[in-house]
Amino acid sequence: MSKNKKIVMGLALASVAFVIMMFSTMPSAGSKEITIADLSKNGSKYEGDYIMTQGLLNKESVKWDADKLELRFELYEEGQGTLQVFHKGIKPDNFSEDVIVLVEGFIQEDGVFEAEKVQTKCPTKYEGEDMENYDTEMHKEMYKNDKQE
Repeated sequence: MSKNKKIVMGLALASVAFVIMMFSTMPSAGSKEITIADLSKNGSKYEGDYIMTQGLLNKESVKWDADKLELRFELYEEGQGTLQVFHKGIKPDNFSEDVIVLVEGFIQEDGVFEAEKVQTKCPTKYEGEDMENYDTEMHKEMYKNDKQE
């Protein structure tokens, strides 16, 4: 085998190894989508797993510490259970009652979900109205429809 072929083969192998390493170390590549109901009943079963879940925000539960950049809140599925969430990072602007919140992270031993990512599904995107005219019942219905799909 010539010297050029060896160099090309070595670079190709290094490139393949690099791509495999990148995909295997991305947490969301191995995330499991678990319902809040399942997490509230069997949370310990998922300890150490990178999880994605979504639920409705309980606005009264939101505790935001701007100095420490710590956000604590509760997500729920109507009649299915609740999930306490902790996030070290910024609070999304549109945290409002019954907004759908998507979180990705890990369930801890104490049952608290430690979120690495927090996203909201903005109701104004779907309604075309400002937040003062936000219809929480319609948003709950959208959430139920999303869960059925």
